[in-house]
Amino acid sequence: MNGVNGLNGHTNGELNGSGKGTWTIGLINVQFRYLTAETFGFKINANGASLKKKQMWTLEPVPSEAQTVYLKSHLDKYLAVDTFGNVTCESEEKEQGSKFQIQVSDEGRWSLRNVARGYYLGASSDKLTCTAKVPGNPEYWLVHLAARPQVNLRSVGRKRFAHLSENLDEIHVDANIPWGEDTLFTLEFRSEEGGRYAIHTCNNKYLSREGKLVPSVTPNCLFSAEYHSGQLALRDSSGNYLSPIGSKAVLKTRSQGVTKDELFTLEDSLPQASFVAALNSRYVSVKQGVDVTANQDEISDHETFQLEFDNDTKRWYLRTMQDRYWTLETGGGIQASGDKRSSNALFDLVWQGDGSVCFRANNGKFVATKRSGHLYANQDTIDDTCKYFFYLINRPILVLKCEQGFVGYKAGSNIRLECNRATYETIQVERGDKGVVFFKGTQTGKYWHVDSEGVTVESDTPEGFFLELREPTRICLKVASPGGGYLSAGKNGAFRLGDQDYASATKWEY
Repeated sequence: MNGVNGLNGHTNGELNGSGKGTWTIGLINVQFRYLTAETFGFKINANGASLKKKQMWTLEPVPSEAQTVYLKSHLDKYLAVDTFGNVTCESEEKEQGSKFQIQVSDEGRWSLRNVARGYYLGASSDKLTCTAKVPGNPEYWLVHLAARPQVNLRSVGRKRFAHLSENLDEIHVDANIPWGEDTLFTLEFRSEEGGRYAIHTCNNKYLSREGKLVPSVTPNCLFSAEYHSGQLALRDSSGNYLSPIGSKAVLKTRSQGVTKDELFTLEDSLPQASFVAALNSRYVSVKQGVDVTANQDEISDHETFQLEFDNDTKRWYLRTMQDRYWTLETGGGIQASGDKRSSNALFDLVWQGDGSVCFRANNGKFVATKRSGHLYANQDTIDDTCKYFFYLINRPILVLKCEQGFVGYKAGSNIRLECNRATYETIQVERGDKGVVFFKGTQTGKYWHVDSEGVTVESDTPEGFFLELREPTRICLKVASPGGGYLSAGKNGAFRLGDQDYASATKWEY
């Protein structure tokens, strides 16, 4: 299978979208067509071929009515059934006729029972119906979650995050905060496996229901998604639910019922990065305590920092694993001393085009590395002391998306990449020196190669790229060779090399 279905057009981050308990989803009928709200005339049908904007629906829970939701289109209109049984999507108001109760079949398919009329929502060839007293094939729907594919998984019962075990053979749900690459999971929608989901780990394995990680997807790796008042339960083919089991909180299936232990939320995975000072080629660290110092040879949790974007100022906070923020101190020193966000904890990221970034502090000065390794914001102009090479640590596997769709293989090819695919291809990221990274095909084990025709995955020799974090959920990709341009999305899905101008570069959702 080339790639995996994912979202197409959703940038809201969390599965639990704009409000508590809301999900953004696509609904797929038995003909494998998506429920669609057309832009004009409030027409609705089930003709969508893939999950794009018109196929997005927001599930909003009905307070105090379990498993009951409103379905809102991308035009902010509510799906409803009128007193004659006609299905409409024209009102901005929630009505009695717009309540639907979710029921999940043994195969994991959903049916939607209209609360007011007691009939089930179905799709005929050209219109929606609500006339069946019991659900048959036309009334069953597959649910395509429209969260960003790469997420952190949080247990509602344990109030802890999932991460890879030290032996890399299980998932344990006992992390207080989602730190590092081993807390990143890709939730893969498997359309040809009955719309079930597989959990893909950062070491390129899949979770089986017995709790072990295996190299490829088997029937035991597939789970149905269930909605429980805005939270997610994942059920295997035997009807057992995933939950953290025992003192190690091993993620596997056991219970046939859903309590808090079987419920999860999918949360946006914020960028976490490491920085190498150009002056001394050492990693910036807080291992010694509060001083932020470029003095380490290897990456650990002390050399990994979470980047949190401030929408008002368009600047960034840098947070340590100990929940402290880089802060500009009196005299210009940078310390990880702030336990809360302040204006002195905000930094501009100024990209240099050579894989390095400069930090402009709240005093208007650039942060520089002293001979001792200590960081001080005392430079008016940029030189090598101000440059830090950037590595995006918690994306060892990358999924890229633009407005046209995902980066994935061209139809009928496992070599050439396009950027308008409904299915994404996972990309392995290898670190080089001085901010350089190499991209490798997960299936082929070959490296990306860029030429005048575009990007192929067929090289035995790695070619270098730089990642530039430009927005909270978007990066730019730049060829690392001298004079290298940015990778851009062209017309009709062409994935090609553009020019060196950042302004015209594609900002890829990652």
